[in-house]
Amino acid sequence: MKALVSESVGGPETLRLRDMPVPAEGPHDLRVRVLACSINYPDVLIIEDKYQYRPERPFAPGCEIAGIVEAVGSAVTGWKTGDRVIGMIGHGGLAEQAILPAASATPLPEGKSPAQGAALIITYATTIYALADRGRLQAGETLLVLGAAGGVGLAAIEIGKAMGARVVAAVSDETKAQAARAAGADAVMIYPRAPFDPAQSKAMAQAFKEAVGPGGADVVYDPVGGDYCEPALRSIAFRGRYLVIGFPAGIPRLPLNVALLKNCDVCGIFWGAFAERDPEAHRKNMDKLLAWWDAGLINPPVGKTWPLERGGEAIAWLASRQAIGKAVVEIA
Repeated sequence: MKALVSESVGGPETLRLRDMPVPAEGPHDLRVRVLACSINYPDVLIIEDKYQYRPERPFAPGCEIAGIVEAVGSAVTGWKTGDRVIGMIGHGGLAEQAILPAASATPLPEGKSPAQGAALIITYATTIYALADRGRLQAGETLLVLGAAGGVGLAAIEIGKAMGARVVAAVSDETKAQAARAAGADAVMIYPRAPFDPAQSKAMAQAFKEAVGPGGADVVYDPVGGDYCEPALRSIAFRGRYLVIGFPAGIPRLPLNVALLKNCDVCGIFWGAFAERDPEAHRKNMDKLLAWWDAGLINPPVGKTWPLERGGEAIAWLASRQAIGKAVVEIA
């Protein structure tokens, strides 16, 4: 089979298309003919040996796939050859065949594209866990979404609206603002590029406060971090919930005096650990997402697609922080 693999430490330009052995499924696995693999931030890190685990090389990055079941492990029930499936794997998605643990598999609904299916799990499952389980978002509350034109940002807009919240989207340019409006944001603000000096940070906090309104943001969804964190925290409502999703702009230093004065919660969102520790709760969240998808309340956004041999470009696009929607590699 063909696979786009990392043979040495480096960026997307170091990936090489090569022939690899077809992987063998274990008793609890599905072997999947991959039709689409979405790109996520761990794919940027794993090929540079900056992720929390380092696969033995050569390996194909890609942890979120959609495809067709080709073989079923001897201990697996409920799946058969030819079933459409989406699921999470540690790595190996940028290949014509991949091994998917049956426990991590979800049916890809009929009529839904593999590209959108591959774009569903990480962004939307992370976000429903963040907003519903950790953020306790209620109908009528105000949700501030940073980085609102990226994959998780657009998911947060859609899920926030599905849960009945007023959604304020924060983005870095007008093109991204248009994407946030199209996803259903009630209001959009455009923030400047970091880094910020103290005066700029204070002005940024005031801009967030004006955007969310005098009551403040009941929930702040932050997949950006860096210099945006403190100004956004200063716009939070009394007893608000600040959701820590990721740090592409850098790991911030949080002013805990603001958390004290606001009487607010700062909540870390480690969806992978949650799904592993409480698979039943994760499954219920996935069922809710599939129902919302069927009803048209969410629509996984595929920003751009690439063929397998150009999958490195998809990783580079995501790493550039210019992505709107999800980067997806389609595999013939």
